[in-house]
Amino acid sequence: MPERRTVALVTLGCARNEVDSEELAGRLEADGWQLVEDAEDADVAVVNTCGFVDAAKKDSVDALLEANDLKGHGRTQAVVAVGCMAERYGKDLAEALPEADGILGFDDYADISDRLQTILSGGIHASHTPRDRRKLLPVSPAERQAAGADVALPGHAPATVPRDLPEGLAPASGPRAPLRRRLGAAPVASVKLASGCDRRCTFCAIPSFRGSFISRRPSDVLGETRWLAEQGVKEVMLVSENNTSYGKDLGDIRLLETLLPELAAVDGIERVRVSYLQPAEMRPGLIDVLTSTEKVAPYFDLSFQHSAPAVLRAMRRFGDTDRFLELLDQIRTKAPQAGVRSNFIVGFPGESEEDLAELERFLTHARLDAIGVFGYSDEEGTEAATYATKHDEDTVADRLARVSRLADELTAQRAEERLGETLEVLVESPGTGDDLDEDGSAVGRGAHQAPETDGQVRFTDAVPLTVGRMVRAKVVGTEGVDLLAEVVELTASDVRSEEAAR
Repeated sequence: MPERRTVALVTLGCARNEVDSEELAGRLEADGWQLVEDAEDADVAVVNTCGFVDAAKKDSVDALLEANDLKGHGRTQAVVAVGCMAERYGKDLAEALPEADGILGFDDYADISDRLQTILSGGIHASHTPRDRRKLLPVSPAERQAAGADVALPGHAPATVPRDLPEGLAPASGPRAPLRRRLGAAPVASVKLASGCDRRCTFCAIPSFRGSFISRRPSDVLGETRWLAEQGVKEVMLVSENNTSYGKDLGDIRLLETLLPELAAVDGIERVRVSYLQPAEMRPGLIDVLTSTEKVAPYFDLSFQHSAPAVLRAMRRFGDTDRFLELLDQIRTKAPQAGVRSNFIVGFPGESEEDLAELERFLTHARLDAIGVFGYSDEEGTEAATYATKHDEDTVADRLARVSRLADELTAQRAEERLGETLEVLVESPGTGDDLDEDGSAVGRGAHQAPETDGQVRFTDAVPLTVGRMVRAKVVGTEGVDLLAEVVELTASDVRSEEAAR
């Protein structure tokens, strides 16, 4: 019997890319490929690239070059780029990076197995010519669902699942059920709620290569969440470019408010988290559901970007300091412990010292749990890149350093405000045993902390805790944005799990 072809997926960028990689993994395994963790053990290394900002693009190129270095020294025979950078640049990337044996766009995902086999056999698959993917769907959201069947939508993959599934593949829950293969064993997993974006922020190129906004059907999201729960996932994080728009192309802009309680009721799921919310699209009903539904995290990942009106208008965004603070007051009136995070761009073209001071005023009063600060740089193909009034690199760097220092101080202060709070913490590292943290303590996250971005909870108790368990803990100390906590008690679900294990 011939040896199975092996493939490794290296994922860069955001949680949306992680979902896309698991879709590709599902397709490949269903077609007979063996998935391996390390690129050096694979016949083909597939790098899922990020094409958002220069730093992410550099990381993607570095990962491709690193994988290319494996050729001739081990099993690796080919290196292939997929993902946003591959989709965005296509043929140009292939010419600039001859080390990559293939540059595959989103349209290749449905035939990923054939594409990799062609490349592995020494054939050439022509890289695509990039196009504005916003033009692939109708302008009217109401007409997009019908048209979406003919457009490649990573993470939405309708597929006919074979009866004899390899272990770990998602079963079909309907004609639009996605193939998915988990690439890790973490107790948290992302679920794609939608793809694309209809907003036209002047600094952002994402809609041009991710396309217009289109929702997944609630039944697909529910089916995938049930499967993830069967795989041992305890927390699902809903991801898209703009979750507040969910349902507008399905005829119900309030569909998220209906879907969240259903997801929270899925057997085995202990927490549902919603990422990326647009402040201008927040509505009272959504705030109510996010702050009052059992097992739905009172967590608000709000894309403020700035708070000075002049800068926001130049970004083609809406709001100001006072309106943003009012929104935060509405949230905290309903859920005082709610977590809030956001990202901000400083040094935007035309940003004055007064604008920067206004942003600092907002940050000082907002009490955000996590703050990402980025210095502006031109992104090709965006409107902002054409603006005449731009700051030099030194000015942008100075403003970035200044606001970053303030952000560090403010988030550390916000962490200290949580001293004495009792949190429900999802354990992600057991602390003692084979998977030791640096000091042997268990590590997890509270409801106000999303994976990767928002800090963590480190347990002070010198006892092992099982990964995937939800425990109640009291905050007794802080380390920057991280919290130190001691276990108060196991939650009801954790007690049931302990009893079942006996």
